[in-house]
Amino acid sequence: MSVSSVSRVVDTITECLSLVQSDSIEVQEKALQTLASITKVSPQNRTMLAQTDNAIPTLASLTNSSSPVIQTLSLLTLFNLSLNPDLKQSLADMETIHYLNSLITSTSSLDSSKLASSLICSLAMHDKNKAKFGVAGTVQLLVKAIEGSHDAHHLLSSLAELVHFHGNCTLAVRAGAVPVLLRVAKGTDNEDLAGTSLAVLSLLARFDEGLNGLKRTDEIVKAMLSVMKGRSLLRLLGDTNM
Repeated sequence: MSVSSVSRVVDTITECLSLVQSDSIEVQEKALQTLASITKVSPQNRTMLAQTDNAIPTLASLTNSSSPVIQTLSLLTLFNLSLNPDLKQSLADMETIHYLNSLITSTSSLDSSKLASSLICSLAMHDKNKAKFGVAGTVQLLVKAIEGSHDAHHLLSSLAELVHFHGNCTLAVRAGAVPVLLRVAKGTDNEDLAGTSLAVLSLLARFDEGLNGLKRTDEIVKAMLSVMKGRSLLRLLGDTNM
């Protein structure tokens, strides 16, 4: 990217960050659309936005907007930033995590809830972030949200990433994840959803807390076999345990 191109991007970012603080939803929306667009495919643009003073706190605060559109666009921009591996740790400050937690169980905007879960999953891929989410109560919130959801794919993916950390596995088991995941697996005709639930259970079973939780479940072998009907499910479990 040429010096002039970099300068134009910097100017655009600066202008948009100023406009997103407008009292006008329409002005905010247009500025966020621009930020989401320029960070969608360019790692360099993501880095420039993240390095701009107060950019991440500003975007994080907008995820708490009363406007579902502003919530979605700010989350989308943050998700784009999280695609850069070197930005994941700086994005996962506690204030941002608490904003994301508040959106997990949001009933006002399903799009925002799904994007928040996807962002949690992306940030949790950085091992040093996993414990932060555990401390912030994200694991328990995900278990609760999965229990009450009819479309829990995004929630299950986030939980699967978080329980790779032993401490989060303990939190999940204590929050009732084992019976919740079994109910999801047994209560759906969606093979992918059932398979993902079983995959998370297999991750929990790597540690004593999860294994003991499974052992305490009545007729656990029968329950597991009743949902392991497709080769894709068995393959999924096998891949997870590799």
